[in-house]
Parts: sequence; C-alpha cells; structure tokens
Amino acid sequence: MRALALAPAFVSLAIALGLITATAHAADTPRDIKGLYLMTDYPAITVRPGTTSTISLRLQNYGLDPQQYQLSVAGVPSGWTATILGGGQPVAAAMPAPDSSVPLQLRLDVPANAALSQQTLTIKAEGQGNQATNQAASQASLPLVVSLAKELPAKLTVTPQLPSLRGSPKSNFEYTLSIKNDSGRDLTASFAAQAPENFETSFTEAYGTQELSSIPIPAGQSKDIKLKVRPPSTIGAGHFPVTVTVKAEDASAKADLALDIVGEPQLQVAGRDGLLSARAVAAQQSSIPIVVTNSGTAPAENVTLNASAPTGWKVTFEPSTIDRLVPGKDAEVQALVTPSDKSLAGDYMVSVNANSRGESASSQFRITVATSTVWGVVGAGVIGVALLLMLGAVARFGRR
Repeated sequence: MRALALAPAFVSLAIALGLITATAHAADTPRDIKGLYLMTDYPAITVRPGTTSTISLRLQNYGLDPQQYQLSVAGVPSGWTATILGGGQPVAAAMPAPDSSVPLQLRLDVPANAALSQQTLTIKAEGQGNQATNQAASQASLPLVVSLAKELPAKLTVTPQLPSLRGSPKSNFEYTLSIKNDSGRDLTASFAAQAPENFETSFTEAYGTQELSSIPIPAGQSKDIKLKVRPPSTIGAGHFPVTVTVKAEDASAKADLALDIVGEPQLQVAGRDGLLSARAVAAQQSSIPIVVTNSGTAPAENVTLNASAPTGWKVTFEPSTIDRLVPGKDAEVQALVTPSDKSLAGDYMVSVNANSRGESASSQFRITVATSTVWGVVGAGVIGVALLLMLGAVARFGRR
C-alpha cells in the first residue's frame, strides 16, 4: 500500500524533471535567424561642421548563400561627402560568407558652412536575389541619424591609482596617473607637479624611463603616466601634499597626492668630547670611550658595534649592543683595544662601526702605540750590564 501511495509522487517528480530538462534544452536552442543585416553600434551620432567623422558598420549574413551586395548611401545633403570604406579603402560592394560579417566604415566629410541641423542618411546593401531567396533577404538598409552641433569644450580627467604613499626620506615615491581625454577631438596634454620645497619631481612613461612633459591623447581614450617624487634626505617625518595639474587647450584637471614620510634613525660615531684619537701600548689592553649618537627622527633599535683594526689587534666593545637609542640622545660604550705584541711605536688607524637595521655609521680613530715599559727596563738593564763589562775590561787590561 505504501509503495502504491508513493508511486504518484515519483511520477510527478519525473514529469517535473522532464519539463525542466525540456525547458532548458529549448532555452539552449539558438533562434532561427536568417537574412542580411546592416548594423552599427551607434545609429545616432553628433558631429561638428568642418570635420571628418568615421562610423563603424558591419554587413552580417545569417544563413544565406554568399553573393555580392552593392553598397550605397542615400539622403546625403548637398556639399557633404559620404564614402564607404572596407579594409581602409573605398569599396562599392561586399560579399559576406554565410553566418559571418564584413566590417565596413562610413566616412563623413561635413562642410564648415553646414547649418546646425539633423539629417538622416540611409546605408544600403543590395544583392541580385534568386529563386531560393526572396527580395527581402537579398537587401538590407540602415538609417543613420546625424546631428550637427558646435564642438564641445575640451575635457580632461586625471585619476591616480594610489593617491597616498608611505616611506622613509630615502624612498622614491612613484604614482601612476591615468589621464583621460573626454573631448570629441585629439588633445596634447601637458602636466606639472607642485611639491614642497626641495622635493624633486619628474614624469615618465608608465612602462618606461623616458621623462615627459606632455603626451598626445586621442579623443575618448586614456594614457597612463608615472610621477616620481624624491624628498630631501634631511626631511623629517610628516605628511606632505603634492598636486598634479594637467592642461590641454582650455581644459585642465587636478589630482591631489600625498607622501607620508616616517622617521628613521641617523647614527654618528665619535670619541668622548668629539676626539678621534687615543693612546695604547703594544700587547696591553686600553679602554677608549666611544660615543654613539642618534640624530635622526626615529629610535635606533639593537645598535651593534664592531671594528676594523690592523692584523693581530684585538678590539671588543663593552657593551657590544645598545638596545635602544632614542632621537637626540647618545650612549657611551668602551672600546677595549689590544695592539699586537709585534706593533712598533707609531700611529695606527682603527675604524669603529655602528649598525641598526640598515642604518650605519663609522669613524676612523688614530691610535698612537708606544712600546711596553717592561721592554724599556729590560733594554736599560742590558745596556747597563754591557757598560759594566766594558769598564771592567778597561780596568783590568789598562794596568798592563
């Protein structure tokens, strides 16, 4: 009984699924279109007297045998010139293959003294026709409405991809700007940048290095350019505006940009009281005070110290790392310098370096080395013994 009760439900579901499948199949079936069509994307246009305009057309064949179609334009006002182009040259006929189209163009030359009015031109394609096709299928026409009007003023827009950038004073800030010509004619756009004092600016191609001051832009199209901004290395942290102005004839546009410059440390290395000289003794450890200063605009973290010294010398620092050095402050460490035991008396150069995450500084210290006093005493003793031996020899042999 339960099976019998469920049977109608399964039947209904199957019928519903069948209807859905049939509907989907019908939706996927292409419409049965057959004939010849003249088409354009813009069947109504506005042109300015004294100019030449080009309108894109296409002759479409849906399911017809290939044949030659004569092309013509009717309703052309006196003084106007209408020319049908194919492949960039004037043509009088076209032959589209079945289920394909032939691209065409209509070039209109309107005299400068033409009255501001509206005209309707008719583009025609006419075939010979045959018994297999009726007269309607062997011809097509396209009405084109042409309105004459004064030229609209030039119009420009400039759009930055990233209007605000962040970096350090050592960074190069690069902005990509898209300039669009919204006019009905080609324009040459010039551009300039207003930046804070001592900021360097330059314009280049979007994908090149050639510097530019202007660029041609066809009507209705856009061009991308790149603005490079380099701040002075001594600039402090802050927010800095940059304004780009684009001009062409009587049109102009502006874009507001910004640089957010973050602080960075700037290290300096010197001796106490600014001295860059010290004294040491060969084979003996000497302590030389080293002062590290942060004259930048951001803290210096984990400042490490190292030295470059003559061969055989030993140089260490105590402490070897400064954990944090805030702007405007300094820290003193001790350089423990031990010249080689083979060092002769004289002046030697030792380079002391401080590094903090890419920021570094160094200074040259002149170390005057003296020989050890122990060796001086030993030398004096040797000389004394030699003198005593010589005096004894003179006294002994002198009496003979």
